[in-house]
Amino acid sequence: MTNPTPSPVSLQNSRPLAVLLNVAHAVDHMFLLIFAASVATIADEFGFAKWEDLMPYGVGAFFLFGIGALPAGRLGDLWGRRVMMLIFFSGMGAAALITSMAQNAWQLAGALTLLGAFASIYHPVGVPMLVQHAKNPGATIGVNGLAGNLGIAVAALLTGFLIKWLGWRAAFAIPGVLSIACGLTFAAVCPRETEAPATRKGGAKVALSPAALARAFLVMTTAAITASLLFNLTTNGNGQLITERFRGIIEDPATLGILLGVVYAVASIAQVVVGRLIDRFALKPLYFWIVIGQIPLLFAAANAQGWWLFVLLTASMAFIFGAIPFTDAMIVRYVDDRLRSRVAGMRLAVSFSISSIAVWALGPMVKSLGFGTILMVMAGIAACTASIVILLPGEESDTNVGHR
Repeated sequence: MTNPTPSPVSLQNSRPLAVLLNVAHAVDHMFLLIFAASVATIADEFGFAKWEDLMPYGVGAFFLFGIGALPAGRLGDLWGRRVMMLIFFSGMGAAALITSMAQNAWQLAGALTLLGAFASIYHPVGVPMLVQHAKNPGATIGVNGLAGNLGIAVAALLTGFLIKWLGWRAAFAIPGVLSIACGLTFAAVCPRETEAPATRKGGAKVALSPAALARAFLVMTTAAITASLLFNLTTNGNGQLITERFRGIIEDPATLGILLGVVYAVASIAQVVVGRLIDRFALKPLYFWIVIGQIPLLFAAANAQGWWLFVLLTASMAFIFGAIPFTDAMIVRYVDDRLRSRVAGMRLAVSFSISSIAVWALGPMVKSLGFGTILMVMAGIAACTASIVILLPGEESDTNVGHR
């Protein structure tokens, strides 16, 4: 009697594992934005006159976050996703602890760059691992997106309180220790993979012709670049935007952190809603109208102050976050699981590394142009994204080729 072939890691009957993969997404985004939430305090300690002058030192983290996705995706398919996630948790924790010990701006820049390198692992590895057996991938991606954006909310909320009580170094060190603890839990919960994804049998959910697949990949990558520019400009700048526009109304950093956390928490719900819609409706028109919705909201926020800014910023972020699940959904739909980490890595390497320019440019742009002009520029970027999405192959292209 022969033994059955062992199956790869399955999440269908492992809720704790799925929870940990969603927590990992929260960790990924949270750690990258601790710097943005604490930049004013760090700038003051390091002797910078304005936070805008320190902001460019964080660009290395976001550049490595993007370019590192390419080797991370390849290793995820060839080595296995479990081992890469263990490297992710332990590496993020160690890099955060190193960042907490920085004594000057260049040490901080180096530590943040290391943090970005480990952060690059999650998206091309963790998301394919999460959806590899999902019956409703859109809903799964939506919940995962919610977890990631709650990480952004926690970064704003927790960092404000830790700075107030323990200082900015604790804002990196305490989450760093928690990340290492999550890694140990993941090692205990996640079974060893019996074969790497690249060696498995499989096929794409929807088969496209080579020309249509190349077109879809080009569109998703180009749209991801413009969407990532918006994401980086908003998530790295919103803390200082709220501080500026609430001056004279609220000035306590912890309270402002709560407001920003509420913005992200409420906006994050959009990803769950969009994820469910992706499973029911055609991708192209849904994606297009969500991007279109960003434009008037960003224009209106450009001149808003106080509580009106809070309302408009929350609505804007709901549409910006709501656009995020589409690229992952397209990869799940059109790409064989054996290749998903590598394809996701290529897409992320291009889009995230180019969009890291936004982090480098944010401080100087605010200093010279002001937030009002930047918000109008972001509305223009959203318009560019909408024009790119129009080029996405329609649903009729999918059905003509056939389903597997």
